[in-house]
Amino acid sequence: MFAQFMVNAWVTASIVAVIAGVVGFFVVLRGAAFVADAVPTGAFAGAAGASLLGINTLIGLGVFALAGSLGIGWLSRRARRDVATALILVMMLGLGALFLSFTVEYSSEIFSLLFGEVLGVSTNEILPVAGLAVVCVLAIAVLYRPLLLTSVAPESAAARGVRLPLVELAFLVIVGLATSLTLPVVGALLIFSLMIGPPAAARSVTNRPLAAIGLSVLLALATVWIAIAASFETNWPIGFFVGTGGAVCYAIGRLVAGWRGSRTRPDGPPSSLDIDRMYIR
Repeated sequence: MFAQFMVNAWVTASIVAVIAGVVGFFVVLRGAAFVADAVPTGAFAGAAGASLLGINTLIGLGVFALAGSLGIGWLSRRARRDVATALILVMMLGLGALFLSFTVEYSSEIFSLLFGEVLGVSTNEILPVAGLAVVCVLAIAVLYRPLLLTSVAPESAAARGVRLPLVELAFLVIVGLATSLTLPVVGALLIFSLMIGPPAAARSVTNRPLAAIGLSVLLALATVWIAIAASFETNWPIGFFVGTGGAVCYAIGRLVAGWRGSRTRPDGPPSSLDIDRMYIR
């Protein structure tokens, strides 16, 4: 279980779990789960186009991930975000189907973008993923307060002079970056499961942002580690264990939240001012 190829899998999946835990907290907080699913799934079209042109699929993947994020941000100013996200996703999937129709065979490299090949990660793939993780974490650190305020109290953020469209666009770019290099390693199913399940469970347990982010990362790490071990022992797809683990995390989080709520008397929902103070502290 700790041969060289398995060590690469442990290291890379752990890095991806950290990215997913940090970025996923804001995905859940902002109600952007559909975006987190659409961007990596739609970016598959870029890899298909790059494969058709005979260039590195990472280039096409990165271009489409960023283009999809920017497109969602631009259309969201003129329509509901879920509608804008659906339109971008349909368009990118349509392009992907077109690109694949021009190929004589279904490339295994493109297939891995959907389901991942974490057990086949090479040593030279670790450094780019680690670099991406550093960029995403630094970007979240810089935008931490504006992201929190615009997520929980957008009216208060606007009153404070925060430019909501600019923060939203920056957030979408971070989501695009978080998926552009992780998809070839772990696939759309893995990154989406990690970006929603553990963060949603953490948000159910605590309202403190930094504590929720830390718990989200820990849950994501536990999920990938258990999934890798289970996949190695059973030879079942790792995506199955990650998807199941993410759902189990969320279910446990909701049970804990319900148990804690039943033991305390509710004082009523907090006002927007209370939320503002709680998250900006």
